[in-house]
Parts: sequence; C-alpha cells; structure tokens
Amino acid sequence: MARQRLGVVLLIPQPASSWVNGLRRALGDQALSRIEPHITLVPPINVAEKDLPAVFATVRQAAASVAPLSLRLGPVATFVPVNPVAYLEVTGAPTMMEGLERLRTGCGRGPLERSADHAFVPHVTVASDLPLDRLDAAERALADFTAPVTVARVHVLAEFPGRVWRSLGDAPLGVEPDTIGRGSLPLALVTSGRPEPEAAALLSFASASEGLPFAITAYREQQVVGAAWGWSGRGVLEVADLTVAGEHRGQGVGAHMLAAVQALARRRHCTRVGANAAPDGAAGALLTAAGFSRLEPPDASSVVRRWERQLRPGGEPR
Repeated sequence: MARQRLGVVLLIPQPASSWVNGLRRALGDQALSRIEPHITLVPPINVAEKDLPAVFATVRQAAASVAPLSLRLGPVATFVPVNPVAYLEVTGAPTMMEGLERLRTGCGRGPLERSADHAFVPHVTVASDLPLDRLDAAERALADFTAPVTVARVHVLAEFPGRVWRSLGDAPLGVEPDTIGRGSLPLALVTSGRPEPEAAALLSFASASEGLPFAITAYREQQVVGAAWGWSGRGVLEVADLTVAGEHRGQGVGAHMLAAVQALARRRHCTRVGANAAPDGAAGALLTAAGFSRLEPPDASSVVRRWERQLRPGGEPR
C-alpha cells in the first residue's frame, strides 16, 4: 500500500519568515532550502495515501475551531543537552497558547494520531546539529531577538525526494465551511490557498505565479465533488479552472462554487472576475447564468472566449 510522509505545521508568514531565514542562513542551517520556517503541530508520520481525505478532514475540523493566532517568536534557545538544536521560542497570551494547544491536539487525531516522544514545546527551528560552542554563541548573540506573527492557516506538508517538504494543502483558522442546502444534499464549500490532492485531481492545475492563489473545494459527506482554483492581483480575480465531478453535475454544485468565487473576489476587494472558456457547453452556460459577459477576441475563430464580470469598487456586482 502506497504511503506518504506527512507533517502538519503553521508556516511563518512574511515578513517574519524572511527574518527567520536570515537567522537560519547565518547559523548555517542545512535545512534552509528544504523547508520553510514553521511551528510543528504533527511531526513527520507515514500515512496511507487512501487516508489523505481523512487527513484533510481532520485538519479542517481542527482549524475551524481555533481563531487566528497572534504569537511572538524569540528569543533563541537550545535543546542542549538533549539535542544540538537552536530554536526560536514561541509564546503568546494565555488564550493564544491555549488555542495553539487545541489546534495541535485536534490535528493529531485519526490517521495523524501518534504517540508523543516528548512534551510539546512550541518552537521554530533555526539550526540543527551545531557544535556546542556555536549553539552557546547563538543563544547569547540572539538573546534579544523577537518578532510578532499572526498565523491564519495550518498546512499539511509532504516530504518529496531530497527531503524537501512542500504544502499539499491548507485550511484557514477560525473559518467554518459554508454549508448550502442543509437537506438531503448538503454542500460544504471550503476556501484555501491551494487545492488538496483529491481536489487537484479534478483540475487542470499548476502553481499560480500571477498573484495571490486560491482554491475552493466542494464536499458532500467528506467527498470532493467539485473544485476551483485561480489567483487574484491588481483588482482582478482570475478563475483558472472550475470542475464538478461527473456524477454530481446538474445538481447546482458549479453555480454554488462560482458564487463562492465571486464572494471571495469581494473579500479581496477585486473589481473584476475573469475566466476563459468555450462559449458552447456547460462552462459557457454556467458563466452566462452567473452574469458574466462574453468578450469577443480579435481572432473570431478561437474556440475559447474571455468572460468577465465587473464588480463595483465595494465588491458588489455592477
């Protein structure tokens, strides 16, 4: 049975991430190019690939129950004599630390459950396997370093060849999924930074470099039934792809997802939503029904057309 090595973390946001990487570079951290600065919630664990949907369901549920965390990094401390590791302490108000512990406990359930090797010490590693004299020097030199951070997402990381860790998906803190149609066919819509593997399998998906990425995933009974992804920038939210699983088409899933896309555009203060699709078929019909206008290209023979919906400066449809 295929298995994947996973970890659950809070990635340190910018600009603090750059500051931490500066410390890692100065200390000669060998993992600098392999993983971003992070607070580990669930240490590396091997999980069967068939259990990935349950992993993300567990993480989403835990994330929804905890509001964004305002924390403070620093100063530098070490795990000597147990481990030759230098790290940034992670502290915060009692409510923040209690939320961090609840998040950690909630994420470590189901397929991510594992026995603890030691007590949980929230920290951000800045160097491993350092000689004792360098550890001592780093602790003295960086005794005054602190940096405030607010973390709003929890990430599931996977290990790739070369011991490189990359995000497979994320869940926002303190955000319950939008539930539509609470009767016989309820639909849960989850907004994240990138689609998780099961959702990505439905999509024509590549990394978004044009702006701030997004993904919207539709679930029924924890099963992915639709997915969309794209990015926003310069006042425009671009839908790169939106797909509904074949057996769930004709049930309004696409319309609900497109409405969620436009709601996200309003929250990001975009004034326009755009997409490319053929004028004939389901995609064109969906965009037309949602109020998108079809723009004629210079080359009238092109199969794909540009579709846009204008929003008012406040984010409302024109």
